[in-house]
Amino acid sequence: MPKMIGMMRLGRDAELRYTPNNEPVTNLSLAYAHGKAGQDGKRPTQWIDATLWGKRAESLTQYLTKGGLHCFTLDELNIQTFQKQDGSTGTKLVARVLDVELGSRQDAAPAATPAPAARPAPPPQRQAPAPAPRGSTGSGFDDMDDDIPF
Repeated sequence: MPKMIGMMRLGRDAELRYTPNNEPVTNLSLAYAHGKAGQDGKRPTQWIDATLWGKRAESLTQYLTKGGLHCFTLDELNIQTFQKQDGSTGTKLVARVLDVELGSRQDAAPAATPAPAARPAPPPQRQAPAPAPRGSTGSGFDDMDDDIPF
């Protein structure tokens, strides 16, 4: 079976659903730009209907949002025919996703992920205590703080 590896942009947010056997599957609409740019400066786009299965579908769906540019490895590429609303026959390219390398989220809608926590301020630097004078018999514990939590 033919395989395809390339950078592809998501045309819409990934849609997670479950089969009757409760197996997770994510539907993806991928845009693959290929060939030379035309006079308008744009390269032709091949749209691919793809599916991602299993635990990876559940874990990656939240990151696969419209406009995101990621590297996909596709397998089982084939052309399917379908009936259009006007009654004519259409064709589409479909594939199964083997692997995804998350890339740019530029132009992508933000995913529903929590914002990173603010980093706490570093503790203030303490000056080292002055050395005990010669001949002192002190244990060196007199200059320690009493607010040590242990």
